[in-house]
Amino acid sequence: MRAAVGDRLIIKGHNVGDHDRDAEVLEVHGEDGGPPWMVRWSDDGHEGLFFPGPDAAIEHFQHHHHNRTAP
Repeated sequence: MRAAVGDRLIIKGHNVGDHDRDAEVLEVHGEDGGPPWMVRWSDDGHEGLFFPGPDAAIEHFQHHHHNRTAP
């Protein structure tokens, strides 16, 4: 599983009626986008290092790199 900064991590609910959780990937610490990732959970704002399990999925977003040049 690979992620990039700005991607969305989704953890599926484990039981019927459980809600999915999601987090934004803030930092990637593994090689080539691999875990662990520093994430911020949307439900409570908690930030922490995350190692994905089989219930995790990544939503990839196009990432725009802006090159700023001095006028």
